[in-house]
Amino acid sequence: MTETFTVIAEPREVSGKGASRRLRREGLTPGIVYGGAKNRKPVSITVEHKELIKHLENEAFYSHVLDLQIGDKTESVILQDLQRHPAKELILHIDFERVTKTTIVHKKIPLHFINEESCVGVKQQGGKIQHSLTEAEITCKVGDLPEFIEVDMAEVEAGTVVHLSDLKLPKGVSLHHAENDQPICTVKAAAASAEDEEESAE
Repeated sequence: MTETFTVIAEPREVSGKGASRRLRREGLTPGIVYGGAKNRKPVSITVEHKELIKHLENEAFYSHVLDLQIGDKTESVILQDLQRHPAKELILHIDFERVTKTTIVHKKIPLHFINEESCVGVKQQGGKIQHSLTEAEITCKVGDLPEFIEVDMAEVEAGTVVHLSDLKLPKGVSLHHAENDQPICTVKAAAASAEDEEESAE
């Protein structure tokens, strides 16, 4: 994880739905930062909406350790939750969790499918790739948190279903719900032509 993200925030004194609506009209997104040592209290904050949208356009922002700057203090956090407007490009609320390198976290990490064009089941066997999942929920220490997990499709044959258990996870990373072995994607076999079906019937 080489990229660095700095989120500038300000303490928020007001709370409630009315106050939050007013903040959003002013171009600010209400949020909260919590966690850390047991005696650390949650802090209500605001972040400039434009800055937040710019950060969120980068996939790495979701799985990175972030520098959250509140006034003259900076602390390490991860993005824990995000509430979006159902119809508009509007972030209604954002949650950050304080972390250290040894903090154990559960995060959803994006899956990057590679070598799809050269996939055996597609290029040689005429199949088609269908995706079921685009992310995997993992457990690891913050220091081991990956930006993404690669799914190499090069040797996958037609008719094959790739499951979460087939993922090659980085060291120190495990599936959060290993017992729930969901399919990630399928290489659908090519549909038989009418001529092939007639030959099979004969």
